[in-house]
Amino acid sequence: MLGSTRGTLTTTSRPSRVVACGDSPGPVFPGPAGPAGDVDVSGRPLHREVPDLDRFFRPGTVAVIGASETEGRPNAGITRRLVAWADHVGAALHPVHPTRTTVYGLPCHPSVHDLPDDIDLAVLLVGDPLPVIEELADRTVRFAVAFASGFAETGPAGAQAQTRLVDAAQRAGIRLLGPNTNLNAFEQFRDDLTGPSIALVTQSGHQGRPLFALQELGIRVSHWAPTGNEADLECSDFISYFADQPEVGAVAAYLEGIRDGRVFLLAADHAARRRVPVVAVKVGRTATGSRTAASHTGKLTGADDVVDAVMRQFGVIRVDGLDELQDTAALLARARPPRATGIAVYSISGGTGAHFADLATAAGLELPVLSRAKQAELHQWIPDYLSVANPVDCGGHPVGDHRGRKIIDALLADPSVGVLVCPVTGPFPPLSDRLVQDLVEAAERTEKLVCVIWGSPAGTEDAYRTTLLGSSRVATFRTFANCITALRAYLGHHRFVSSYQSPFDHAPRTPSPSAGKAKALLQPGEQLSEHAAKQLLRAYGIRVPREHLVTSAAAAVRAAGQIGYPVVMKASGPRLGHKSDLGLVRIGLTSASQVRDTYRELTDTARYEGLVLDGILVCQLVERGVEMAVGITHDALFGPTVTVGLGGVLVEVLNDTAVRVPPFGEDHARAMIGELRGRALLHGVRGTPPADVDALVETVLRVQRLALELGDGLAELDINPLVVLERGQGAVALDALAVCR
Repeated sequence: MLGSTRGTLTTTSRPSRVVACGDSPGPVFPGPAGPAGDVDVSGRPLHREVPDLDRFFRPGTVAVIGASETEGRPNAGITRRLVAWADHVGAALHPVHPTRTTVYGLPCHPSVHDLPDDIDLAVLLVGDPLPVIEELADRTVRFAVAFASGFAETGPAGAQAQTRLVDAAQRAGIRLLGPNTNLNAFEQFRDDLTGPSIALVTQSGHQGRPLFALQELGIRVSHWAPTGNEADLECSDFISYFADQPEVGAVAAYLEGIRDGRVFLLAADHAARRRVPVVAVKVGRTATGSRTAASHTGKLTGADDVVDAVMRQFGVIRVDGLDELQDTAALLARARPPRATGIAVYSISGGTGAHFADLATAAGLELPVLSRAKQAELHQWIPDYLSVANPVDCGGHPVGDHRGRKIIDALLADPSVGVLVCPVTGPFPPLSDRLVQDLVEAAERTEKLVCVIWGSPAGTEDAYRTTLLGSSRVATFRTFANCITALRAYLGHHRFVSSYQSPFDHAPRTPSPSAGKAKALLQPGEQLSEHAAKQLLRAYGIRVPREHLVTSAAAAVRAAGQIGYPVVMKASGPRLGHKSDLGLVRIGLTSASQVRDTYRELTDTARYEGLVLDGILVCQLVERGVEMAVGITHDALFGPTVTVGLGGVLVEVLNDTAVRVPPFGEDHARAMIGELRGRALLHGVRGTPPADVDALVETVLRVQRLALELGDGLAELDINPLVVLERGQGAVALDALAVCR
């Protein structure tokens, strides 16, 4: 069962079916993957080399600047730990101190100028690391660690000091970890544990302690990167590096902020290609958490809904607590891919089974009803009056003799079962001892995942401490909730990587013909009129109603005659939003006299409100459909993002939206729609016909192309409502708002 089987997943994306009218911007993702330095049409990188961090984690030579052995001084304890760590990894350590000849028995250099030329790692135990970095420019130093605080986490002045530090490191050709970091990278990991390991990335050293302690439960931990302020080396560098290490089965991360959104996407993409799970706690769900994170490591936490969507988009498994992080990462690191997705629950208590089944089913896990033949087989050992449909209630006594093992083997032999879960809410020796032993022995003989939930508050029982924790084949949990969270992540991860297609391989590199037309319409710092915003949409082949912009009542009447009654009339002007609230929209006009009168009413209202108009729009009245909203916003971390949701007035009332960061393919456009709570409206309700979901998907993809080519020039684009017509009839953007950056 345990072990890690993965490989590089190479796939190609399929082109979208074009259903929208107008000039096509071309294929969504043309062209093959490019070399390092390749960029998409937005100028963002499509590739980033994985940094070679071998000499950081396994250096041959280490310099400790500011080394000390004066008892009671912080540097003495740090130096002592570094001396022990260097000896453990086989590195030569060179202390540096201006007044000492030896430190802990090692020859001490008076300055960095006296160091050997080739230093893999320099550890800076000084309050101001900048002068030391500048001095190290004369040496050949690969990596440096700055422990000092007082940089970007303190505010603008500290941020400037951090910039100077990074600039000096770059001039010296040194990759820098920190500042505001600690010694966690130099822990002595246990060498006696086997199997796939967990690699840690933490922006707060203390938050990684529970995962480091997993070694005491027999779970291997191989690396720990405490990234601190991430002035240079960042969490993304370590995630991509860890994904390439053959011993790493999962990456566990505690993140307070993300330094570079695109680099994070590329790192997550690299891990997904390698099929290495990344599990993360990401701080910043609330304003308080975001503010605290900024003061701790000085990084931008990002809009949480966008961060959440990005993690789902690239397969990063987001959890909330450190207990969930350790249990989920441990399971994903050690368990092989599932043979089936069904979960069988086996317990000695009907109440226990029902409780777990209720929680698991609510979480979206599949508990298949066992076949009649399988139930009949189980009833050979379980009384007929007990339910064995799944959950399986054995009543207790069979676990104390030969029947217990037969029941377990029969469940694991069922082809619909990929995971066996046995919740033990409290010890009941000697029966629980026999049950645990049978589960461990069965796990040794199967490729399927066996999970045990040991619910005893004490956790001191021999069955738990020795039998369960002594097994590398059984995944052991202490709570129902953590088991369910881990199983969802386990099944979801393998489902995700089995069909993963990297969006960067086929992202557009060459601007479409639409880009030139659309860019000419942008007015930096201005909100466009509805008419101009719709011209942007037309340039990208997004269908809008037949309409004319007019500046006289007579022209309005002529336009209505050309379009065909009934018509809609709307005021159009820059910086004009919520036209309905201002009384600047009229629907269902059926005659020339109504059009003439409405023109005068709209212009009079605008004049009274002091609004500048570029004219009045006379528009085709589009028949009923499902009102959706599709838009673009600009995220501080990830740049342009694409959002889809229910439209009309519902967009503000229900807040039912889904978001993605370009580039993405048709599968993610459809997944966005599938995430909406109101998605049933698109499939037809209360006698209404199904809507043209394909046209909605195509509109989302065209908006994405617009976002890639114009997103850095747009602060906001809002198509609302986008009316999705009956299946086969397309989708029409009835209104649009565009705000230029």
